[in-house]
Amino acid sequence: MAKTNYDAKDIVVLEGLDAVRLRPGMYIGTTGIKGLHHLLWEIVDNAMDEVSNGYGDNIIVTLHTDGSASVKDNGRGIPVDPHPTLKISGVEVVFTQLHAGGKFNNDNYNFSGGLHGVGASVTNALSKWTKVWVERDGQTYFMEFESIKGEDGKVKSGVVKEHLKPIGKTEGSGTLVRFLPDADVFKDATFSKEIVSKRLKELAFLNKGVKIELIDERDNDRAVYHYEGGLVDFVKYINEDKTTIISPCIYIEGSSKIVKLELAISYTDGYNENVFSYVNNIPTTEGGTHETGLKSAITKVFNDYARKNNLLKEKEVNLMGEDFREGITLALSIKMQNVQFEGQTKTKLGNPEAKQEVENIVTAELSKLIERKEYASSMETIINKAKSAAKAREAARKAKELTRAKNSIDSTNLVGKLSACTGRKAELNELFIVEGDSAGGSAKQGRDRQFQAILPLKGKPLNAEKKRLEQVLQNDEIRSLISALGAGIGDDFDTKNLKYHKVIILSDADQDGAHIRAILLTFFFRYMRDLITGGYVYMGMPPLYKVYRGNNFEYVYSDKELPEAIERIGKGYSIQRYKGLGEMNPEQLWDTTLNPATRSLVRVELSDAAEAERLISILMGDNIDARKEYIANNANFNKKTIYDTYNSK
Repeated sequence: MAKTNYDAKDIVVLEGLDAVRLRPGMYIGTTGIKGLHHLLWEIVDNAMDEVSNGYGDNIIVTLHTDGSASVKDNGRGIPVDPHPTLKISGVEVVFTQLHAGGKFNNDNYNFSGGLHGVGASVTNALSKWTKVWVERDGQTYFMEFESIKGEDGKVKSGVVKEHLKPIGKTEGSGTLVRFLPDADVFKDATFSKEIVSKRLKELAFLNKGVKIELIDERDNDRAVYHYEGGLVDFVKYINEDKTTIISPCIYIEGSSKIVKLELAISYTDGYNENVFSYVNNIPTTEGGTHETGLKSAITKVFNDYARKNNLLKEKEVNLMGEDFREGITLALSIKMQNVQFEGQTKTKLGNPEAKQEVENIVTAELSKLIERKEYASSMETIINKAKSAAKAREAARKAKELTRAKNSIDSTNLVGKLSACTGRKAELNELFIVEGDSAGGSAKQGRDRQFQAILPLKGKPLNAEKKRLEQVLQNDEIRSLISALGAGIGDDFDTKNLKYHKVIILSDADQDGAHIRAILLTFFFRYMRDLITGGYVYMGMPPLYKVYRGNNFEYVYSDKELPEAIERIGKGYSIQRYKGLGEMNPEQLWDTTLNPATRSLVRVELSDAAEAERLISILMGDNIDARKEYIANNANFNKKTIYDTYNSK
């Protein structure tokens, strides 16, 4: 157990604060919307570390009308006494010294999400101002920081405006941090309620009993996230629009000297495997050693149960792990010290010791739990489903072999479909998946053949959400896509074999185009997920309008840009609205959509795998009522476009 005394001497300083503002990308990744919210996550993580370690149970996040955000917790409060070597208050150390915090030794926190100790200081450095209130030892303290532009034009980030001082008595404890992101740093300094609410809900699921409140003063909205069931409530939430086939939900918890673990498992009547893992509240979307240990344990425990209860006959071979994971919805949360992340997005656990620790805990606790009478029916259902999955796995194996034979994987099946590029460097090559033969013809003529390949879709690919793999592989369009990419499918998929490092979906800006994008993204999510997590998937953004007068013209990509384009073109303008890519000639398609110097692309990212799983199930699954409800709540069919407004004049 971490010690309860938490003083300034416990804050370890690794180095001073560098010019974070000069290279913000080094600390928050980007100055786009993701980087903006990273500032908030750093403060939220600090609050979460307090309550996760048992020092509080309540967090309030507020989005204020002036563009600032605040985070309040009822933890111990940041230390206010002077640091023994720096001779400044603990609050000033935390907000002005990079790599400073109480998390570099294991005395104050058993585990933490704020791993690097840069959080509060980076948030301060990239804000116009930061205000801190600390309640502890019967006193309320206040301190303020600001970023000042000097006479030389250079900005001094996060300097002290008002030193720490007591401002009143209190009976409580905790910290309140409020900051205003600097609009000179961020392209858009407006917090998204949707992004914030998703993350806070996730944190509440991962920390059962903790109450997290989100207040949005901008529209007087308030939400409270509080789940006594924790991970059990989490898997129920993910599966709320699916048909579950076991009850009760399997839930275990356990710990060792290294790892504290929680696990919840449910099953649906579907075919997809949904595993969501977290380390110290951080999503590990690329998996890691903890997932490897978990999967080994589940496979062993369930096979042993099947043998013991005669659900697997003596002559039958053991079932494989993937058989037991068909239709599974699983949430794993572990907490440990000295976490080591790896992988392209730093969301893959690398600690080798975690594999054996997780495997031991799950094997011991799961073996005991499933022997209880109330789980007998569920276990029989799980084993029978796994046996059915094993048969389907063999069918899928044969289907893959048949697909390889049909496609020759080399390209006989692609003759007349794929217009390949001449370049052989995959990292430079682009594959455009184009809707329709007409647009495909224009794209083939307008492209740069050296690095751009075109694959037209003659019909809609199969919706992979509703089919098993062997059924998906029977679809001609899907097989053509697999062959073109050259990296396999399912468990065989390997980005190292990709022939193109940009896979660009190019479809019309209408209902059919949106449906094709959804079908393709669902297929990638289900059977080539590394294509998305690796950042290889993009959506092309063809223009909606062409505004012109004589030889003077502009392409317009959104309704918001249209009035400004009209003003630049001047009186006597005309507007052409593009209803489809096929309306463009090859030169227009090159200028607007293919040319790397002038086009706009949107990269598809997987920032919330659990929410993506839920939305794909709603929008692409069999539950028609859930889909209708979502569309009714989120779509605005009465919205009048700017084009309609100008066209009516």
